[in-house]
Amino acid sequence: MSEKKYVSYSSSNSCSTDLTKQITGCRFSLSPMCDDYISIILNALKHVDTSKVWSNTDTLSTVYRGKRVHVEDAVKALFINAYKKDVHMSLEATFSKGSPGDTEGESYLAEDDLLANELSIKDIHFPVECKIALYPLGDGNYMDIIPNVVNTAIDRGIYKESAHYCTFLQADVQSLFSYIDYVNEYCGSHLSHYVFEVTMAVNLPE
Repeated sequence: MSEKKYVSYSSSNSCSTDLTKQITGCRFSLSPMCDDYISIILNALKHVDTSKVWSNTDTLSTVYRGKRVHVEDAVKALFINAYKKDVHMSLEATFSKGSPGDTEGESYLAEDDLLANELSIKDIHFPVECKIALYPLGDGNYMDIIPNVVNTAIDRGIYKESAHYCTFLQADVQSLFSYIDYVNEYCGSHLSHYVFEVTMAVNLPE
C-alpha cells in the first residue's frame, strides 16, 4: 500500500521568496444565465489581454495571478466584456494576497503598472449589485480592518446594507472596481494574508 502524501501550507516550506508574498490572486467563475453562455464566456476571455498576469482555466473556474493592479484589470475586463444588457449574469470572485502556498507567477511581478485593458473599458458603464465578505487572516486586530473597509463603501456612496456574513453594495461597474482596488490595496498594506470574497450580478430578474 502506497504511503499517503499529505499537504502542508506552512510558511516555512511554501513561500520560496519574498516575491511570492507580493502575489495577488483571484479565482473566479463567470455565469451568464442564458442558452449561449459558452459563447459569451469564450468571447469575453478572448477580449482580455492577460499578458501581464499568470492565468489558468480549469473545469470550474479561472485564476489570474500577479501584480494587484494587473489582476484587477484582467478581472474587470472579463466582466465588462461579458456584459450584455439583456442577460442576467454573475461573477463569483475570490481575491487573496499573502497565501503561504503561493509559489508561481513571480515573473509577472516585474511588469510595469501600465494597465493592459483599462483604455478599452474605462468608458463603459452599467449598474451592478454586489455582496462582499472580507476575511483578514493572521491578525488579531481583524475587527478593526473590516469596519474600515465597510465605512469606506459608505463614504463612497455604494453601500446598500449589512447582513449576516456579508455586506451588500450597489454601484456602477467603474465605481465598484475602484472600490475593489481600494480594498485589495488597503488589506495588502495592513495584513500579511487576507481573503476577499466578491459576488457581482447584473440584470437581476424582478
